[in-house]
Amino acid sequence: MSSESTLDDEDTFKILIATDIHLGYLEKDAIRGNDSFNTLEEILKCAKTNQVDFILLGGDLFHENKPSRRCLHTCITMLRRYCMGDKPINFNILSDQKVNFNTTHFPWVNYQDENLNISIPAFSIHGNHDDPTGAEGLCALDLISASGLVNHFGHSHSVEKIEISPILMQKGITKLALFGLGSIPDERLYRMFVNKQVTMLRPKEDQDEWFNLFTIHQNRSKHGPTNYIPEQFLDDFIDLVVWGHEHECLIAPTRNEQQLFYVTQPGSSVATSLSPGEAAKKHIGLLRVKGRKMNMQKIPLNTVRQFFIQDVVLADYQDIFTPDTPQVTKKVEDLCYAKVTEMLEQAERERLGCPLTPEKPLIRLRVDYSGGFEAFNTSRFSQKFVDRVANPKDVIHFLRRREQKEDNKDEVNVDYGRLLKTTAVEGLRVEDLVKQYFEATEQNVQLSLLTEHGMGKAIQEFVDKDEKDAIEELITYQLEKTQRHLQARGVTTEQDIDLEIQRFRDSKKNTTEEENEIKEAINRAKAHRLERGEMPVDMSVDLALESDEDAAPLAPPTRGRGRGARGRGSRGRGRGAAASEPKPAGRGRAQKSSAATQSRSIMQAFQSPSQRSSRPGANKSYADEVTIEDSDEDIPVMKTTRPPPRPASSSSSFTKLSSQSQSTKGVAFDDSDDEEDDPFKGPSRSRR
Repeated sequence: MSSESTLDDEDTFKILIATDIHLGYLEKDAIRGNDSFNTLEEILKCAKTNQVDFILLGGDLFHENKPSRRCLHTCITMLRRYCMGDKPINFNILSDQKVNFNTTHFPWVNYQDENLNISIPAFSIHGNHDDPTGAEGLCALDLISASGLVNHFGHSHSVEKIEISPILMQKGITKLALFGLGSIPDERLYRMFVNKQVTMLRPKEDQDEWFNLFTIHQNRSKHGPTNYIPEQFLDDFIDLVVWGHEHECLIAPTRNEQQLFYVTQPGSSVATSLSPGEAAKKHIGLLRVKGRKMNMQKIPLNTVRQFFIQDVVLADYQDIFTPDTPQVTKKVEDLCYAKVTEMLEQAERERLGCPLTPEKPLIRLRVDYSGGFEAFNTSRFSQKFVDRVANPKDVIHFLRRREQKEDNKDEVNVDYGRLLKTTAVEGLRVEDLVKQYFEATEQNVQLSLLTEHGMGKAIQEFVDKDEKDAIEELITYQLEKTQRHLQARGVTTEQDIDLEIQRFRDSKKNTTEEENEIKEAINRAKAHRLERGEMPVDMSVDLALESDEDAAPLAPPTRGRGRGARGRGSRGRGRGAAASEPKPAGRGRAQKSSAATQSRSIMQAFQSPSQRSSRPGANKSYADEVTIEDSDEDIPVMKTTRPPPRPASSSSSFTKLSSQSQSTKGVAFDDSDDEEDDPFKGPSRSRR
C-alpha cells in the first residue's frame, strides 16, 4: 500500500486478526500433517513483517482439546521465535488486568512481565475445539498462557450469568476496548441472551471515544431454532465484531443494518472439511484503528493447501448417457475422470509462481446419481490420482438429491397438516411453527387483534394439554377487551378503528399485560372444561397406555408401582377382577365427552396472520469509517460520525449494558472515489 507510511503513526493500532488455526489437524497424515503448522508460521511471520501492535486470535488455536506433545512443542517454539524480542510496545493497558486475565496465576499482560521480553503480544479466546474442561476448567490455551506466550481472555466461569469486561488499551489518542467471549454451547448462550443474562461492561467516562472491538466464537449461520447466535443479540455500541468458528473466509467487514456495527469473519486458516465453504481463498486481516476510524487490509495466505470442489448431476448429461445406456457406469466414470483432471490442471496453473503453496491440492467431486444411476467403486477410481492429490481416499462423494420441499407460493392455502408433521420430526415447538406461519403470510394478510406470542401459547395449550377452548377463549377475550378500548376512546371511523386496533395490539407486545391476558384466557378455557366434567389430559395418561383393557378402572398411580414382583402381581389381579365390574361413571363421562367433542383444526385461528413489527431500532447517529484493503483492488470508503459523549457517573468506572441494550448510532455510506480515499485523513462528510 502506498499510503502505509501515512497510516501507521503513533496514534494507530495495527492488529493482525486470524481465527480457527486448528493446530494439529491431521498431524499424523503423511501429506497434510504439517499444513496447520506451516500456516501458523506464515501468520506469525506476517505479524512480524508488518510490525503489528498485537495479534488477535478468535478461538480454536488447537484442533484437539488435548493436543499432542508435538503440537504443543511446535506452537510454543513458533510463538517464542516470532513473538519475543526487543521491539518496544507502544500501547498501555488501562483496565483491571486481574479481571481481564482471570484464568492464570499471572494476571497481567505478558509484555508487562519483568521476566519476559515480548515484542508482539498475542490475545486469544478459546474455541469449541480447545475449550476448558475438567474440575479446574483448564484448556491447552491456559498452558500457553502460563508460559507467558499468549494472553487468554474472554473465559466466563459462570453458567448462569455472563459479564464481559473489556481490555482497555490506549495508543496515543486512540482508545480501544477489546471484548471477548470464549466458546459456549450455542443453545445455552442463546437462552442467556434471551433472558438478558449477558452483560457487557463499558467505561463510564468518555464512552463515545472508545473503539469497541468484540471477538466471539459461536455459530453465525442458523443450524436450528436456537443453535446459533443472531447478530441482533449483540449490543449496538460495538463497532466491529470478529466472528470465529465459521470456516468460510468472509473477512471483508459487512454492516449489520439493524445494529449498525460491522462483522468480519476471517474463517479458518486450514481446511478441516471438504465442503464448499472451505474452498474460498483463505485470508487473514490487518486491522488499523485510529480514533473512531478503522481500515481492514486483506492478506492472502500462501501456505494453505489448494482446495477445489465441483458438483456433477448425472441427470443433466442425458445427451451423453441415461441409466439405460449400455456400459453407463463406465461412461460416468470417464466423465468424473475428466472433471477431476480439469480441477488438477486449474490447481497447477494457480500454483505457478507461488512456491509456498503445497504441491498436491485437495480435490472433491460430488456426484448426484439420482434418477436410476449406480455408483462405481470409488477406491479403485481414487487410485488413479494417488500421486497427484492430497486426499486420494475421498476424491469422489456420491449423493442422492433430497426430495424437494413443496414451494409454498400460495401463502394462504398451505397444507399445515403436512407442515406440522414435518416440524415435529425436526423438534420444533408450537411457538416456532406459529412464527414460521406468520413469516410466510405477513405479505398478504394481517392479524389484527392477536399477538404472535398469545397465539403461540394458545395453540401450545391446544396441542400439548388438549385445552380445546384455549384458542377460542383467547380470541373472545381479546375481542371483548379491544371493543371496550375502542368505546372508551370514542373511535368511530373505519380508518381510525384500524389504526387504533393496531396501536393497541402493538402496545401490549412483550409486556406483563400480554402475559396476564394469555393466562386469563387459558384459565377461562380450563373453567369451561371443568364445567363439562372433563378431566385434564395429564390425569388420563394411563388410558392411552392401557387401551387394550377397557375394563381397567381409573385410579391414581399408587406408590411403588412397578417395583418388584409383588406390586406387579397384585396389580395384575386387580385388573383381572375389575374386568367384570361396571365402568366408573367418571371415566365414562370422560370418554363420552371426548368422543362427542367436535374435532377442530388448530389452524382455524390462522384466519389472518400478523404482520411482524420490526424490532424497534435505536435512533442512531454515529458510525465508523471502514475501509477494506484488498491486495489487488481499492475498496470505497464508508464514513460516519458520533454524537457528543454522555455525562459519566462517578459511582463506578464501568456501566452495565445487558444484551440488546439501546444506544444511539447510525451509519452513512460514501462510495465516492474522490480525494478522501485515505480512511485516516480528513473530516467525515456524511453526518446525521
